[in-house]
Amino acid sequence: MNNKLTKENIRKLKEELDYRLTVKRAEIAREKLEAAAHGDRSENAEYKEACANYRENDNRIQYLMTMISTATLIEEETIDKSKLGINSKAKIKFIEDDEEAIVTLVTTMDLAPENMCISIESDLGKALIEKRVHDVVEVNAPGEKYTVEILEIL
Repeated sequence: MNNKLTKENIRKLKEELDYRLTVKRAEIAREKLEAAAHGDRSENAEYKEACANYRENDNRIQYLMTMISTATLIEEETIDKSKLGINSKAKIKFIEDDEEAIVTLVTTMDLAPENMCISIESDLGKALIEKRVHDVVEVNAPGEKYTVEILEIL
């Protein structure tokens, strides 16, 4: 990993990590204890489910710790507003289709393609990042290449 994240993204990850290490872990431990009290663990569906929840929570904790420790911090305050950067909104034109769209460049945590919030680590995001109005870029997407022009930074 080595995701580019904002201070706010890292804060959210740390908040979730803290919740999972304290509250969620305690809830699962109680569930396991109650389920174990019902008898034979080999045929106890509640106990097996609690164990699965424990493993799932631990996997998420490991993921969060890795995300936090390997993240590259994006300093939003130092971003040049004349170029596309994190949380920049732009009006772009897909040259081959002659279609226009408004996109927002975001981190992977804020990804929402249905709202045209495009990750800076996606093919389109990588092509647009650090570019200026009137720049024309080629996007190398899997299985296709297309050209985009930046019409306006909003």
